[in-house]
Amino acid sequence: MEWEQLDLNPRIIAAVKKANFRSAKEILCVSGPDLQRLTRLSKTDVQRLHCSVAAVVRESKPVTALQLIRGECPVLEAGHRLSCACPVLDGLMRGGLPMRGITELAGESAAGKTQFCLQLCLSVQYPQEHGGLNSGAVYICTEDSFPIKRLRQLITQQPQLRPDLPPALIRSRRFSDNIYIEHAADLEALQACVSQRVPVLLKRGLVRLLVVDSVAALFRSEFQADEAVQRSRHLLAFSNILHRLSHEYGAPVVCVNQVTDVVDGPNPGRCDYGLVGSKVLPALGIAWANQVMVRLMLRRLPGQVQSDSQSSATRKLEVVFAPHLPRASCLCGVWEEGVRGIPDDHSDLQPQGSS
Repeated sequence: MEWEQLDLNPRIIAAVKKANFRSAKEILCVSGPDLQRLTRLSKTDVQRLHCSVAAVVRESKPVTALQLIRGECPVLEAGHRLSCACPVLDGLMRGGLPMRGITELAGESAAGKTQFCLQLCLSVQYPQEHGGLNSGAVYICTEDSFPIKRLRQLITQQPQLRPDLPPALIRSRRFSDNIYIEHAADLEALQACVSQRVPVLLKRGLVRLLVVDSVAALFRSEFQADEAVQRSRHLLAFSNILHRLSHEYGAPVVCVNQVTDVVDGPNPGRCDYGLVGSKVLPALGIAWANQVMVRLMLRRLPGQVQSDSQSSATRKLEVVFAPHLPRASCLCGVWEEGVRGIPDDHSDLQPQGSS
């Protein structure tokens, strides 16, 4: 940036240069009183200097709350979302997953977290008018091997899960060819994957969804209880990469998380993330929670629900926190065709053996 870009009195610019400021951006890092002392300018001149530099440095004009309410800034509005491939789940999420930021899905083992992520890997491949992004997905496994048999079953059951879509459209999708599977056995391999290989796929437009299943496995196994500071540093570095990729390429990032048991009862010093009275909390603590934009909890409840000739354990998908969503939840089940929400007025789903 050249000093001539600033719409200021030459006297002010001369005083700034005399104070040995090498660039206009340096001025924004100095407080008003310090600028007065270094440049010997008045308080009014320093305020004009700060405003002029800020106006040149910022890349876009500021947006007011009134403009957002009036819908005058469509770039900042929610816009398109990645569908969960179920009207009930999409209703809970107000259309699906946001395009930017980290969405966490936490829950106990066998809650259905992996099933949900596999379903997203198929949904992302549909055109935008059908809730997808017309692209593929990267699935990073850190615990178990990739459930390829279940994926194939979900692919064959797509007509049953998505009866709203034209059969020809479903048949035209080469689902398995557009899911890129990675296995990370340690943190070094995980960091290399998200910082080297994933950006190449995103840049080429081959993928628009990143799934990490799970984020807790490696961070919990490679750090001891007394290494919380080191673990937090690695978590922040990892989350920074995910945020950068998501915002740069408009790609949703889904991180599966484990849970930890609450064994000491209510504790005023512990952050419960809004899950008051819960027996389990998402793992990795507040250092990770601060990096998450949307936190979802998937729980397995007592009892069964019936759909046609199939039965499923009852689940509850809950929005714990999100900047654009209220605290809400819905019941759902896992069937052969995938994860489907249970409408409030369902007539074809009958509870069985609930307790």
